Amino acid sequence: MAANTVQERPRVQRKVNTQRPVPQEEPARQRPERPKGTSIFELLDRYTKMDALFQYGLPVKYLPYIIYLMIVALFYIGNTHYAEKTIRKIDKIKSEAEDLRADYTTLAADYMEASKQSEVARKVMPFGIVESSSPPYQIEVYGEEY
Repeated sequence: MAANTVQERPRVQRKVNTQRPVPQEEPARQRPERPKGTSIFELLDRYTKMDALFQYGLPVKYLPYIIYLMIVALFYIGNTHYAEKTIRKIDKIKSEAEDLRADYTTLAADYMEASKQSEVARKVMPFGIVESSSPPYQIEVYGEEY
C-alpha cells in the first residue's frame, strides 16, 4: 500500500495593507490666458443680459411663443428639405426626358428611312417579291352587287 505522502506547503509571507504612493502628475500644459470677453459666448452673455431674464426662474409666460417659434423653425427646415428633394427629382426627370427625346428622334428617323418604298423593295427582294411596274387600277363595286 501507498504511504501517505502529503507534504506541508511552505509558509508564504502575507502582505500588510499599506498606502500606495501617489504618482506624481505631470503639470498640464498651460494655455495662454486670453483676455476676458473675447469668446462668442462671453460676448452673447454681455450683450443679451440673459441672467436678468432667468433671475426669478424660467419665465413661463414666454413658453407659448418659444414653442410657436420652434414649430415654425421646424416647418421651415422641413419645407427647405422637401423643396431641395423636389428640385433633385425635377433635374433627374429632365435628364431622363432629354434622353427619351433623343431616343425618339433616332427611332423616328430610322423608321422613316426603313419605310421608304425603295428600302421596302430592297428588303423583300430576297423573298422573290418585286415591285409592280404597272400602275394600280380601281375596282368599282355597285351597291347591289355587294
